[in-house]
Amino acid sequence: MDKIDRISRPGWKRGSLTPRTTTFPCPGCEHDVDLGERGISGLFRNFTLETIVERYRQAARAATAIMCDLCKPPPQESTKSCMDCSASYCNECFKIYHPWGTVKAQHEYVGPTTNFRPKILMCPEHETERINMYCELCRRPVCHLCKLGGDHSNHRVTTMSSAYKTLKEKLSKDIDYLIGKESQVKSQISELNLLMKETECNGERAKEEAVTHFEKLFEILEERKSSVLKAIEASKKLRLDKFQTQVEEYQGLLENNGLVGYAQEVLKETDQSCFVQTAKQLHLRIQKATESLKSFRPAAQTSFEDYVVNTSKQTELLGELSFFSSGIDVPEINEEQSKVYNNVLINWYHPEKDKADSYVLEYRKINRDEEMLSWNEIEVCGTSKVISDLESNCNYAFRVRAYKGSICSPCSRELILHTPPAPVFSFLFDEKCGYNNEHLLLNLKRDRVESRAGFNLLLAADRIQVGYYTSLDYIIGDVGITKGKHFWAFRVEPYSYLVKAGVASSDKLQEWLRSPRDAVSPRYEQDSGHDSGSEDACFDSSQPFTLVTIGMKKFFIPKSATSANEPENRVLPMPTSIGIFLDYDKGRVAFYDMDHMKCLYERQVDCSHTMYPAFALMGSGGVQLEEPITAKYLEYQEHM
Repeated sequence: MDKIDRISRPGWKRGSLTPRTTTFPCPGCEHDVDLGERGISGLFRNFTLETIVERYRQAARAATAIMCDLCKPPPQESTKSCMDCSASYCNECFKIYHPWGTVKAQHEYVGPTTNFRPKILMCPEHETERINMYCELCRRPVCHLCKLGGDHSNHRVTTMSSAYKTLKEKLSKDIDYLIGKESQVKSQISELNLLMKETECNGERAKEEAVTHFEKLFEILEERKSSVLKAIEASKKLRLDKFQTQVEEYQGLLENNGLVGYAQEVLKETDQSCFVQTAKQLHLRIQKATESLKSFRPAAQTSFEDYVVNTSKQTELLGELSFFSSGIDVPEINEEQSKVYNNVLINWYHPEKDKADSYVLEYRKINRDEEMLSWNEIEVCGTSKVISDLESNCNYAFRVRAYKGSICSPCSRELILHTPPAPVFSFLFDEKCGYNNEHLLLNLKRDRVESRAGFNLLLAADRIQVGYYTSLDYIIGDVGITKGKHFWAFRVEPYSYLVKAGVASSDKLQEWLRSPRDAVSPRYEQDSGHDSGSEDACFDSSQPFTLVTIGMKKFFIPKSATSANEPENRVLPMPTSIGIFLDYDKGRVAFYDMDHMKCLYERQVDCSHTMYPAFALMGSGGVQLEEPITAKYLEYQEHM
């Protein structure tokens, strides 16, 4: 229902940056169908279906009569309904209100009904014109204005009566053919019923065989479990016995116990010959006990590392447990072409693509405690699919399997993707606020900007002799942020010399854009890309902007008072795609590596004013905003 609700949205809002088109989910292919700016108002009414529905409604209302609208109480049962008057009448009232010889006598009347909608098919393009022609090329009804100067001016059209006659003859022939094949259809239905019973029996038999195989596996596992537990128990008992013997030996060394107690009693002997006879052997035992005290060593080990059961190989084999080889190869998910942004695009490769009828894509959320939830399944006809409505900042596992008839292949290896930390923020580059068309080149879609180090930069080079430097060329997003969490991503071209990207407040942008161009020294401009003294003094202060430097295929982490500031610790390889996460309410901004959804740098930012996505370029460079993943994006990828 959440998809159906979208058809009631307006086509576009006045003053919006881009027209909002209405889409409708096709129940057959599950793709969104673009209805254009007119939405459902651009579709024809299906009067034939309305008539069929009304016919069945009348049959359902047969037990409940429709009463006359004009009778005095008590009203009589109606026998007719006037489509022009939108009222129901009994015989007497109909004669009174539709007398012969008057205009009302020409009104259209039908059987008793409550549906008084006019049965007139109007043109969706020209709302005041009736449909009176049929376009043979587009196979749809049109009006005369569509033929004279509309989209069908060069198409071949025919009269509505001719199209009605031709289509009715074709439909009648097809119906007669089906009626003539009634006996064949009945025999085929009987055959299908037999096949259903056979399938049910075979399915139950297959389930019993599968249960038998799994019970054998359970028996093997129980047997191995019993033997392993017995071995662990025997080792544990042997070690405990050794420890117990050692404990008893050491307890004998205590005063008044065992060996020490016996020696103390021997020392009380006064007969010299008897003492010498006993003390010699006792002295050897005392020496042995003394040596054991000097080199104490436990009689056994406490660790059972040698008894850890290694089931990794068996677990992997059990995970791939499937039916006998059916000739269907296992699909492989293409990790390079699969990506996550506002939605998730999963693309896979199947060596036997022509042999598979369909695929089933499975995905599930992985909780932080590694708890696995149940799999969600989507049937797909092609080799790619866009999945929407996933939770932010979560890990999801994806896998796919192929189907040929009723036989399926084993599942592919799982692909783990991490969704962005917040909903994707949609914007385009602003071509009015601060945009310098002398240095920057913006494409028509306003999602890509390039900086050209050309003739204008050479003209400004003589200022270097007097201590001035060329400034950065700024460009910002056309939509501001005043609350909530937002995420957006972009790509920096590898040839770019210097690009700065991040967020900036509206008042800071006004300050930057008011400054005269080519007259700002980087020593006093903190965001200029140079490690100046002003940067070092503002490590922990919350500023109304944060920009990171990207260039020469490197990502430069700004200096920090809490981390190492050596160049080798601050310079990272430039990610293919860079994401920015802004938490306006908490005043924090973070920069992400989109390939692994890993945070590279995070800091506080002053969000007391409206915040805008901000970019700055110097020299040759280019920035491309990440394109949202939609069904049209998928169709474009398949076409490419």
